[in-house]
Amino acid sequence: MKVGALISGAKDSMYAAYAASKKHELVCLINLIPEKPDSWMFHVPNLHLVPKQAELIGLPLISIPTSGEKEKELDDLKEAVRIAKDKYKIKGVVSGAIASEYQKSRIDRICEELGLESIVPIWHMNAEQYMHKLVLEGFEVIIVGVAAEGFNESWLGRKIDRNTIADLKKLKIHIAGEGGEYETFVLDCPLFKKKIEVVSAEKEMESEYAGVYQIKEIELIKK
Repeated sequence: MKVGALISGAKDSMYAAYAASKKHELVCLINLIPEKPDSWMFHVPNLHLVPKQAELIGLPLISIPTSGEKEKELDDLKEAVRIAKDKYKIKGVVSGAIASEYQKSRIDRICEELGLESIVPIWHMNAEQYMHKLVLEGFEVIIVGVAAEGFNESWLGRKIDRNTIADLKKLKIHIAGEGGEYETFVLDCPLFKKKIEVVSAEKEMESEYAGVYQIKEIELIKK
């Protein structure tokens, strides 16, 4: 079945796309660009690099702006999915929801309205097991945003590995960051033809435990 994947540049959407590609034909990627940094539905940090990720995967990217306003942004998502259906003849949409009923229910509804299947490969997967699967299956992921007590500037730019997972377990958060406690960016995964390496980046702290890691320059490395 031909499917399109909602991607944000972060681990959950990218892993979901990878998992779905094992069973379905991944033909396009879909990305929404919120005008507000506090979107209810969509990831924000380092969205300017999503086209590069799409290039590394070798798939066309449908990317449209969205107001980022609660519920209204769903109209923009529906339009993007409709474009994917018309242009690439997709029969299903892949998303990276793990535990958010808010996110999944709205994507399910849009798919139902457009006559598409909603595919959610990591839905209700054990969060700790999922984090370890990321590492074991060749995903190189860094933390690019933090917004919860217990975090500090040292977390920004940190690679997710076994030690990081162990440290995340010590914090009073969803270990996969499903509640927006932290944001990530994928530098490498099995879908990529080359690996992304960060050449320069800036850490911007908004408070003691909230900040972002803005990637300024990258280069591509052969795998």
